[in-house]
Amino acid sequence: MDFGFSQEQELLRQTARSFLEKECPTSFVRRMMDDPAGTTPELWRRLAELGWLGLIYPEAWGGSGLGLVDLTVVLEEMGRAVMPGPFFSTVLLGGAAILAAGSEAQRAAWLPRIVAGEARTTLALLEESARWDAGGVTLAAKPARGDRFVLSGTKLFVLDGHTADVLVVAARTARATRDDPDHGVTLFLVPADARGVTATPLPTMDQTRKLAEVTLARVAVGPDAVLGPVHRGWPLLARVLDRAAVALCAEMCGGAQQVLDLCTAYAKVRVAFGRPIGAYQAIKHRCADMLVAIENAKSITYYAAWAADQDAPDAPLAASMAKAYVSDAARKVAGDGIQIHGGIGFTWEHDLHLYFKRAKGSEVTFGDATLHRERVARLLEL
Repeated sequence: MDFGFSQEQELLRQTARSFLEKECPTSFVRRMMDDPAGTTPELWRRLAELGWLGLIYPEAWGGSGLGLVDLTVVLEEMGRAVMPGPFFSTVLLGGAAILAAGSEAQRAAWLPRIVAGEARTTLALLEESARWDAGGVTLAAKPARGDRFVLSGTKLFVLDGHTADVLVVAARTARATRDDPDHGVTLFLVPADARGVTATPLPTMDQTRKLAEVTLARVAVGPDAVLGPVHRGWPLLARVLDRAAVALCAEMCGGAQQVLDLCTAYAKVRVAFGRPIGAYQAIKHRCADMLVAIENAKSITYYAAWAADQDAPDAPLAASMAKAYVSDAARKVAGDGIQIHGGIGFTWEHDLHLYFKRAKGSEVTFGDATLHRERVARLLEL
């Protein structure tokens, strides 16, 4: 495979960086931290006009029909800008689940609206156990009259769950079996304004990424709300989660690169004992270590994105290897960046804290490094 980006992809990167530098400076990010929506209608409309909301969706539904590798280019730039808002939850979670598991009617009903910026969606998966596997899904979906289901339970840490128009809810419709631990999970498409649905914003460490608690109190849905086969929703959802994890790695790479850029610029102008601090080996070595970690993170992320686009047999393995490495690397780079900036880096007013909090939040999203190393071991049958 060719590890280089095409001319079109580099142009996409330049366009994304130019747009985000203008429309999403850190002053805007800080303002959106206090906004429940995390974005503005104007910015969301511009994202739709640029085609980013439909970048990985087929042309039949109004998208561009590009791949995850192309999206990583945009996500890296979003990571550099710490862009807030429901882009990730809408495009890579809720929308991706509809694309992967939805019927033609469900896709036609929602994907064109998502691409046009007219609808937002998300995935409601995590519960009290905070498990990212099928065993963590316990929210009950009980059969009712006329092929209907009644959903009851609570989902936690739902990305942008309080601003979504429709939720993709993972629910338990049958018990898992000894031979198939993934059996019994079914995906449901639940309108956010359905009777019995309550979404409550949660306090978060990373205020640029909004989370919510979603409660479903005897929410009745019809058979048209079922995404994919009954009892067999997890394999489809697992693929969505793998792709989302790779996408998050790309975002973390962009954030880490910006931290390094801030550090190298600061090391050239901050003077201590009559010399720029960049002249001292302690700073040189730390910056060099940060660069090596970032380059490794980019390489493993790009391969994982390529493997996902190609449906390669090792795509799940590559996704977990990327998430394990990049989770640790992004957190450490952000922490080292604060150390290099010294006293000013420890002030809440400095932008480095935006990157550190985003890195810390992303570290545990879709599972931390320990979880994914265990998964790598299982996949390799170690």
